[in-house]
Amino acid sequence: MKILVVMEHSRGAWHRMSWETLAAAQALSADVEALVAGHETGELAQELARKRLSRVHAMESPLLAEYTADAFTATVAGAVERIRPDLVLFPHTYQSRDFAPKVATRLGRVLVSDVIRLRDDNGLVMTRQLFQGKLNADYRAAGPGPHFASLQAGVGRADAVEAGSAEIVTVRLDHGEPSRAVPHPPFRESSRAIDLTAAELIVSVGRGIKEKDNIGIVEDLARALGAELAASRPICDNGWLPMERQVGSSGQTVAPRVYLAAGISGAIQHLVGMKGSKTVIAINKDPDAPIFEIADYGIIGDLFEVVPALSAEVRKIKG
Repeated sequence: MKILVVMEHSRGAWHRMSWETLAAAQALSADVEALVAGHETGELAQELARKRLSRVHAMESPLLAEYTADAFTATVAGAVERIRPDLVLFPHTYQSRDFAPKVATRLGRVLVSDVIRLRDDNGLVMTRQLFQGKLNADYRAAGPGPHFASLQAGVGRADAVEAGSAEIVTVRLDHGEPSRAVPHPPFRESSRAIDLTAAELIVSVGRGIKEKDNIGIVEDLARALGAELAASRPICDNGWLPMERQVGSSGQTVAPRVYLAAGISGAIQHLVGMKGSKTVIAINKDPDAPIFEIADYGIIGDLFEVVPALSAEVRKIKG
């Protein structure tokens, strides 16, 4: 299977999810190519060329210096027609959500978005979550490629990308008419007082905590472990913890060594923000909670019994 990964970068640096998507592609196929679109992308292309890839495609144009859907759609669609891959993968970022469906539609195809798992089962099978993560649905690719999919965070591990050596094919483009859109400087959030992205240990609390006064139970475990306290969106929406402690698609994206989720069911919006964690521990009394789908260790039980017992045990071990 020949896979083309459309990589995303900003201000000269790769988006972390690009590497995750590339790792997922490498795990699925030995024939993987990567595409980088932009202006003066030489260093980025050279970095890609040091990975296990069959080829790196550097698409160069002044019109690609800043993102517009028109220019990127035309560029990627043209590249797909020239390269003729069986599968085209995008990281499921805000940018790809904007233009990837346009690329697929232009080529008479559909985009399977929000994919959480890829596998080869006598053909390509892509898994998505439905109904807030309560149901996993498999989509089987039928007919000849190219097929299109965008991968959620955590499908592959950025640190698992294999090294190698690849040739670089540089294509200088003339898009003719300028884009209909006029790019403006990218939005920048104000700096956060709490940077969960740098935390090695995170203890996160969800709606299973029931009320604000109970958060102290989970906070005590975080303190015992020396971990940062985080939360799912309902906790922050209710004002029980500040918004800067929210993990998920509308909060921070984290990748700690250990992520302990207490009372979090595992809606896809939350999983997007923490699936890159190296080890996930879940505590939930519902054995069918989606969080157990990605957990390395799961405790099926009442967090009001489990969490205090863990806190006591951690303190005992630490002396």
